[in-house]
Amino acid sequence: MRVWLRHNAIACLFGVMLATGCSSEPETAPAPSPPDSPSPTAEPAQGRSAVTVAVDPQLAQAPFDEPRQVQVPAGWSMSVWARIPKARLAAWTPDGALLVSQPSAGKVLKLQPAGGEPRQSTLLEGLDQPHGLAFAGDTLYVAESDQVDAYSYADGAATDPRTIAGNLPDAKSADLRGAYAHALKSVAIGPDGSVYFSIGSTGNISAADRDADPPRATIMRVPPGGGPAEPFATGVRNGTGLAIAPDGAVWTAVNNRDNVADPETGEVSQEYVSLHPPESVARLTPGRELGWPFCNPDGGPANLPLIRDVQTNADGSRLDCEALPPIEQSLGAHAAPLGMVFTEGVLPAPYSSGALIGVHGSWNREPPIAPEVAFFGWHNGELADQQTLVGGFQSDDGSRWGRPVAAVVGPDGAVYITDDYADAVYRLAPPGR
Repeated sequence: MRVWLRHNAIACLFGVMLATGCSSEPETAPAPSPPDSPSPTAEPAQGRSAVTVAVDPQLAQAPFDEPRQVQVPAGWSMSVWARIPKARLAAWTPDGALLVSQPSAGKVLKLQPAGGEPRQSTLLEGLDQPHGLAFAGDTLYVAESDQVDAYSYADGAATDPRTIAGNLPDAKSADLRGAYAHALKSVAIGPDGSVYFSIGSTGNISAADRDADPPRATIMRVPPGGGPAEPFATGVRNGTGLAIAPDGAVWTAVNNRDNVADPETGEVSQEYVSLHPPESVARLTPGRELGWPFCNPDGGPANLPLIRDVQTNADGSRLDCEALPPIEQSLGAHAAPLGMVFTEGVLPAPYSSGALIGVHGSWNREPPIAPEVAFFGWHNGELADQQTLVGGFQSDDGSRWGRPVAAVVGPDGAVYITDDYADAVYRLAPPGR
């Protein structure tokens, strides 16, 4: 049964629906960006080299029907490992297969390494927009648009599904009438067995999400052993990036709002919108408030204060932004961070410890932020500033041939990157791997 596990949590104070402004671009059918010049991206701690993406002739359909170059750390290589239509998030199984979610098809695919092109099979099908994937031992967690399930994983099969949280809001929810911009959900498992999952906002500044039952624009938590799901962090517009750090802390990478007004003028201008607000990369603690839609992060790249949103919180009465703790890290405005994972002790320095984030790239920024795989070094419980691990998906005229979604480190020490625009999974290999 898909039964919502009701919460008795933080009282939400805000119930006004603010439906003005643009919502995010479609989650599973991205459109090409308009031509423009590319925006600069952060450079890595060591130099990058331009390399041609290696492609087996059997996988050389568009966009790989012509040579494609990427910028990777010196000595690294990248190849097309598999072709998966609209590949989204990914996770490695205990027995060494890569699972890839395919929300548009309602499937979770299994890719079994086989020396060259992997063997593909369908692990799960008939699901409602499956997106987030996570393992805790031999238990697989799958976040669908309307529920989070756990499966027993053994002998290459996922069986015995159990609903951890059900009746979650998506486009089929009666009260939403199909209007849901961020229905895809992510999931992560804490070291104590707590299950964390994201519920995105219905739109750009839809403040009524904060009063909904279950609340939207949150990161939810199911306690170890099961029980009612309760808000763990609020004011999280679309926390698609959701990961557990080496110290057990929960982090999220957030798609913040669009078309924000300049607080100095109260007007919406492309010049201001292109640079504001930055995308949040935040450490979550119980009850943390990230401010949406009444406060926006400002400045950066690290320790960003939150300032009043003059369209939704003009006099500060809706939320005291100055009282909120600063956001730990950030990406550029409208960068659209998606999958987030931590890696520890596998990749060579300077990438041996840190967070990998798939950056989908902007849709409403001039010039557009380029898609990339970003890396944030991890030091003493904190994330350092953004570096670019893989770039080159965007041409000088602003056109794109790829948009990374997630990057996960495999048992062979390579990084496997999903791309829902090029319909591909890449293998990014450090020297000798």
